[in-house]
Amino acid sequence: MTTAARKEVLGLYRKIFRLANKWQALSGELEDTVKEKQYIVEEAKTLFKKNKNVTDTDMVKQHIEECKARIEMGLHYGIPYPRPIHLPPMGLAQKHGQVLKTQEKLRKQAKPVYLKSHDDVL
Repeated sequence: MTTAARKEVLGLYRKIFRLANKWQALSGELEDTVKEKQYIVEEAKTLFKKNKNVTDTDMVKQHIEECKARIEMGLHYGIPYPRPIHLPPMGLAQKHGQVLKTQEKLRKQAKPVYLKSHDDVL
């Protein structure tokens, strides 16, 4: 990883923790705020630890973009949890019983950028 990418990643990590400290739940209840703050911190720790050994510059850029997208969506909607994708289980199935590998490939391509790291975590 380049020095610039490393600085950007560490800056995003710090930004997430600052965001968690200032976070207020939309409901305004203290219990919800505590749960959401805890979710933000645990999610950040989990994903950053999972991706700490990534050295490919394209993958690092992809993870940085995912992080930025999740921060912006959380701030915009006021919800720290990732937005669900609405894709029916067999919505991309090919006609005439073709192999399901094509369906899985299409499903992976249809996954939004802010959910790319959730393949192994969920």
